[in-house]
Amino acid sequence: MKEKLLERFSQYIGFATTSDPESTTYPSTPNQLVFGDYLVEELKKIGMLEVKKDQYGYVTAMIPANSDEKLPTIGFIAHFDTAPDMPGIDKPRVIENYNGKDILLDAETNTVLAVSDFPELTDYVGQTILTTDGKTLLGADDKAGIAEIVTAIEYLIQHSEIRHGVVKVAFTPDEEIGKGVIHFDVAKFGCDFGYTMDGGAIGELEFENFNAAGAVVKFQGRNVHPGYAKNKMVNAQLLAMEFNSLLPEFQKPQYTDGYEGFFLLIKTEGTVENASLQYIIRDHSKSIFESKKQMMLNLVDFMNKKYESDRVSIEIKDQYANMREMVEPVYHIVERAEKAMIDAGVIPLIKPIRGGTDGANLSFKGLPCPNIFAGGHNFHGKYEFVPLESMVKAVEVILNIVEA
Repeated sequence: MKEKLLERFSQYIGFATTSDPESTTYPSTPNQLVFGDYLVEELKKIGMLEVKKDQYGYVTAMIPANSDEKLPTIGFIAHFDTAPDMPGIDKPRVIENYNGKDILLDAETNTVLAVSDFPELTDYVGQTILTTDGKTLLGADDKAGIAEIVTAIEYLIQHSEIRHGVVKVAFTPDEEIGKGVIHFDVAKFGCDFGYTMDGGAIGELEFENFNAAGAVVKFQGRNVHPGYAKNKMVNAQLLAMEFNSLLPEFQKPQYTDGYEGFFLLIKTEGTVENASLQYIIRDHSKSIFESKKQMMLNLVDFMNKKYESDRVSIEIKDQYANMREMVEPVYHIVERAEKAMIDAGVIPLIKPIRGGTDGANLSFKGLPCPNIFAGGHNFHGKYEFVPLESMVKAVEVILNIVEA
């Protein structure tokens, strides 16, 4: 299974499937459709049925039940785009029998995957680690998840002695830019519940995530020749700096962990005449999340009163919600995954996602969908790596979940 996973994963990451947040098409980049076509052919080849790619690029397929028991229909979902933070790699570097020391990724730039920076590396001594070349991301997020799902389904098809209900798969584009399942037809997919294979380190099991919103704050200044600016000039950039300084310092990502939310300034633009700040707002608690949004509204009112004019405006848009409220009523699906991990010799690490997942939007669309580890670390950058043995365990977990 290790060899099959390595071969499959290496093939997948050779497809450049970076999504583009500035695109107006869906999917956002054409290469995602090319990879979707490849997956369609592979799923047919391993023996899956009802294999199709729809107009939005969603690839779906199923295998029928082979048991007379009344069993749930379970779906497994992963996304095939990679983050726009940097380009992907053509093939992974394979570090066999890892010795627990620093890994030189790129000699030219002296890029090192250092144990002092990433002490979790020592958890994988003796294992096979797949890394980047020090100039790209790896793509384990989430092509590791796809490789695990396809490998598990192939194993089920080849081992009919494993009794199971209907099992379905779905591979989606544009997750990394927050648009992964906006067109996904949950009713047509027809599953009782599902799991996204999109988590991080081995053992991760997540059924709650941030409530999320985006905010754009605009500042209107007054540009006057600086030689004659006294009592006339209003510098929009300084207004923006003042606004940002009024947000609580310790509610920034670098000071938060666990269930703590944050405000993150992700983009600034400005001149004397006009400026804008773009934020994301995150919190697991719905009430605290709402209070964070209200805080920003209050700051806008405060500054407009202070400067006795409407120089500051804000637009806040909700992005996704905490799937906990949709999963808790069917918590047995979390327990099912937890037991599947224990049976595979994996210690479950049930914790909140400090981010988002397609599973959140799917849960609110009517498909309760916790998130399971795919095995990778340091997603979205050149220090990304995935232990091959973690991917093997993910396959075992999928098999344990579906086995009657």
